[in-house]
Amino acid sequence: MENENWIDVASAADLKARGAMEVVLEGNIIALFNVQDVPYALDGLCAHQGGPIAKGQISETDRKQPCVTCPWHGWQYELATGIQTVNRQPLQRTFPVRERDGRIEIRLDG
Repeated sequence: MENENWIDVASAADLKARGAMEVVLEGNIIALFNVQDVPYALDGLCAHQGGPIAKGQISETDRKQPCVTCPWHGWQYELATGIQTVNRQPLQRTFPVRERDGRIEIRLDG
């Protein structure tokens, strides 16, 4: 079934207004972002030393990929892939995310 693995986590309007937010789902801290009306979800704890990714600065890399910079030590990750921008390794787990009927939904099994 299409909906069985999608979990409602937030209001799409709240996420758009804030740009980023943190949610806890089944023991996972997840950082949600809205960049130009595209939602992203990734592990909310930085792979380096556990910094709060949802509180990081959003920017674009030279590859024009939206990315977030951890506020603690400056590690930067592409939002769509979780790739760390310096070493090009996928260090942050990402989650499938969508907006549906004014709500943000994610899948943990993605």
